[in-house]
Amino acid sequence: MSIFIRPSSESDLDAITAIYAHAVTHGTASFELDPPDKPEMARRRNALLEGGYPYLVAEKDGTILGYAYAGAYRTRPAYRSTVEDSIYVAPSAQGQGVGRLLLTALIEACETRDFRLMVAVIGDEESKGSIGLHQSLGFEPVGILKGIGYKHGRWLSTVLMQRPLGRGMLEPPTRPIR
Repeated sequence: MSIFIRPSSESDLDAITAIYAHAVTHGTASFELDPPDKPEMARRRNALLEGGYPYLVAEKDGTILGYAYAGAYRTRPAYRSTVEDSIYVAPSAQGQGVGRLLLTALIEACETRDFRLMVAVIGDEESKGSIGLHQSLGFEPVGILKGIGYKHGRWLSTVLMQRPLGRGMLEPPTRPIR
């Protein structure tokens, strides 16, 4: 059976929480230091969905391999058409194209919602896989914030990348101010 990308559901929260806990504990994709529990992950997911953002999972044979969502890049109204992407893949599924499938579907979902720009804030300059994935899907590097976070006993930088969505900046946004 192939990998299926679909909107997340509440029943996915155990897997989502476990995938994120591993990323927080062992990786640099998130600058959180302590993994949140399932109720907190549910609260975060619900807030994104209520805000009109996509929240997707990758599933194969009933197992969640990863998840991705878009959220507000910043909360000020002028940023309403810009989203930040987040992608997390289970350790056992890394290197199998799950991240590419999720990011491709996330881009499409954001375009159907008339978002105009997607920003990637990639933790750690050494995250070559994430940087390469984003670059291969049309993201351009726009900067590096050096030594902005401290985790796992070292200073970490973040790589900033961006990609236009849909009509991009060709015309004013249609998204209402919230």
